[in-house]
Amino acid sequence: MASKVYRSRRLPSHGAQSGWDALLPARAPTTELDRAVSVDVAIIGAGFAGLSAAVRLTELDPKLSIAIIDADEVGHGASGRNSGFLIDLPHDISSGSFGADAVAKSRDEILVARTAIQQYARLAEAQGWDSDVFDPSGKYSVAMTDGGTEHLEAYSLQLKSLGEPNQLLDRGDIEKVTGTPAFKSGLFTPGAVMVQPTALVRAVAAVFQEPVKLYERTPALAIETSPGSCKIKTPKGEVRAGRVVLATNGHAESFGFGRGELLHVFTHASLSEPFDPAVLGGLRKWGATPSSPMGTTVRRINGPDGDRILIRSRYTYHPTIEASDATIKRAGNLHDRKFADRFPTLRRLKMQYRWGGAMALTRNTVPLFGQVAPGIFAACACNGIGGTKSTAAGIAAAELMVGHQSRLGDIFQAFAKPQTLPPRPFVDVGARLNLAYREWRAGRE
Repeated sequence: MASKVYRSRRLPSHGAQSGWDALLPARAPTTELDRAVSVDVAIIGAGFAGLSAAVRLTELDPKLSIAIIDADEVGHGASGRNSGFLIDLPHDISSGSFGADAVAKSRDEILVARTAIQQYARLAEAQGWDSDVFDPSGKYSVAMTDGGTEHLEAYSLQLKSLGEPNQLLDRGDIEKVTGTPAFKSGLFTPGAVMVQPTALVRAVAAVFQEPVKLYERTPALAIETSPGSCKIKTPKGEVRAGRVVLATNGHAESFGFGRGELLHVFTHASLSEPFDPAVLGGLRKWGATPSSPMGTTVRRINGPDGDRILIRSRYTYHPTIEASDATIKRAGNLHDRKFADRFPTLRRLKMQYRWGGAMALTRNTVPLFGQVAPGIFAACACNGIGGTKSTAAGIAAAELMVGHQSRLGDIFQAFAKPQTLPPRPFVDVGARLNLAYREWRAGRE
């Protein structure tokens, strides 16, 4: 078999610093790769998927030598830019059908999510992470409208049929949590975990010791496969490995994998200035997802300088995997309106940080997973809920690579392949119209 080279067409560009990163003390990155190294496994990408693959590989075979490379610093990429929810339950709470097939699918989704959460829980206990990094506090779903309340009630019934505990909250109950009367109702589910996402991936990266080595600011420029080995070219060195985990989410397409199959969508968030906790009642730390999947996520966090509110809303399509400053500004304008609608007594509070984060979707909502070329195993295309789905994909890719069988692996290997998208410009028009329609349907939610 002749060798083949997969060259990167572009490198990640993350844009404005995330508020999560800005709130943390400065961290010295690990060294860049500046020489040739030989390892058993190379992992491209030090986010949820790549780091979880490395953790699982060390559990399965502690003797494996592993090199993890990332084009940026740990926490600067998409994994450090999300809202910080590790959600253990099916996300689409507006689903109408709940027959036998839907029940089986939901149980698989729960297993996938909880496998990811359990890996972090083991690390949290072993490493002594505090609740600012990993907080198994559960989460809320909230409704702004009567229609949203109906969705929550239907979802509560679905969860009960699965044997999953949950608690519906009326307006007064959810106001005691959020400190605002804006929400009509809420639903509490105890299994979700709230994290500081940048702190989480930093903490995982800090776990590794020899024979695992992390190289930051080391982009993969090309992957060359040949019989029995792979070679990854970087600006100042190269990694020779028997096998490679591609954990780059949408940037798999940059190497030619998933080309014509991946939709690149950004989600956007704003984080407020700190405020005196006395000016807003309720709990000082909570997180709430919307009753409509395309609605507005809200978190309240607390720190030494006061409390802050995070607003996440707006989905934008970017085939170049880059969102402009103008896009982030427009999303920020929407966030300001959403914030004022939910917290009218704080409407003069300014947003201090605004940012976007990329995720990759497929037409049939399956991951780009498995062996995609000789020696190369992909754990990409999270389709949203990256905290759990990307983590689980990394775990499953590690298990597949070493031949370890598990129910998680069975689920991932049973996924269909990503469907081909329509050609451009049709896919561009369709993606933008679909996102706009779904956001319109979400309305105030």
